[in-house]
Amino acid sequence: MGVSVVTGANRGIGLALVRQLCLRGAAVVAVCRQTSPALQALGVRVESGIDVADPQSWAVLASRLDQDDIELLVHNAGIGRFESLELTTPADALAQFQVNALAPLFLTRALLPRMRPRAKVALVSSRMGSIGDNGSGGFYGYRMSKAALNAAGVSLAHDLKPAGIAVVILHPGAVRTDMTGGQGAMDPDASARGMLQRIDELELQATGRFLHENGTVLPW
Repeated sequence: MGVSVVTGANRGIGLALVRQLCLRGAAVVAVCRQTSPALQALGVRVESGIDVADPQSWAVLASRLDQDDIELLVHNAGIGRFESLELTTPADALAQFQVNALAPLFLTRALLPRMRPRAKVALVSSRMGSIGDNGSGGFYGYRMSKAALNAAGVSLAHDLKPAGIAVVILHPGAVRTDMTGGQGAMDPDASARGMLQRIDELELQATGRFLHENGTVLPW
């Protein structure tokens, strides 16, 4: 059996994804900068010390997984600095691009040798990355970085399809997490169950779609 790799796995949606995968009996590799008591309590394999914003960490994680076959790669790690036009800075925008957009792309490339036909890549994006659905403005670095992630996901879908690897881009819903200050319409476990259902349904011919966790197709 192959492994399911989840980044940003020590809390929030990432922790919930690990928990739900464990309930299914999956072999999970939980990737994080620093582990947490809640993650340790799940008894899964933890690969800590991985900062996805650091390019050196991509090679480190690839080395740690060089004996594994990856059947599912979930790029969940992300940051959000929800700034106004007046307060946004280049440093904030760049930090969000590094974690939210560049890391998933280059980490996928680093781990690609460990992926076989029928493997799947899931990018946890956000509806806030939709240009067509932007009805409120603001949140510049976050919106731009998630839109860039969506663009990378579509390109990955095209490039990986000949290898039999499918890609899905997912909006987790309005989830109550530390990032949202506990605000939202659903808890992380409900979001994780919805996203895993979308991953289960993913077929190669439908690679590259942008979906809400409830299955709704979202506008770009």
